[in-house]
Amino acid sequence: MIRFAKKEDGAAIAPLILVILKDMELPILDAASEETILAILEEAIADPVYRYGYTRGLVYEQNGEVAGIAFGYPAEDEPVIDKPLAQILKKFGFNENTQLFVDVETLPGEWYLDTISVSEKYRGFGIGSKLLEALPKMAEQNGKKIIGLSVDKMNPKAKRLYERKGFKVVEERMISGHLYDHMQKRID
Repeated sequence: MIRFAKKEDGAAIAPLILVILKDMELPILDAASEETILAILEEAIADPVYRYGYTRGLVYEQNGEVAGIAFGYPAEDEPVIDKPLAQILKKFGFNENTQLFVDVETLPGEWYLDTISVSEKYRGFGIGSKLLEALPKMAEQNGKKIIGLSVDKMNPKAKRLYERKGFKVVEERMISGHLYDHMQKRID
């Protein structure tokens, strides 16, 4: 079942976000323990403004567990989505100027799929595809007719999935030191 994320999902969502942060090889992973990063993410998920704030996400629930997630936001929100994290990082002993993300990821006018992640236990059951199919509702709820996403050039399997779902490459861009294809899909 796909549903909107809730504050109380934070502990289950955080490990799925961590998978993405590890794939991106973000510097914070070298500066804190996995346990600390999970605690930071769990607290940040409770803030609706944050990039991974519960109001920005969908959850695929299977057998009472969070089996997969999809988080995104309208492009015009990108300048503010990471501001809530500053105080949380400070609370955990980081410099208040520490940032997880510094590169612009969105293109104007789109609803941007920031993260999609499926629990290892539930991979291979089409959960990622089902979450992708639910995204138009999120985009339309935010007044958008275009969904954008970035896929690492080193992940051709994911790119093929997005292509099967109607996404097309519109440009390349560098995010956190990795080369990505920026893909978009128009919804009608």
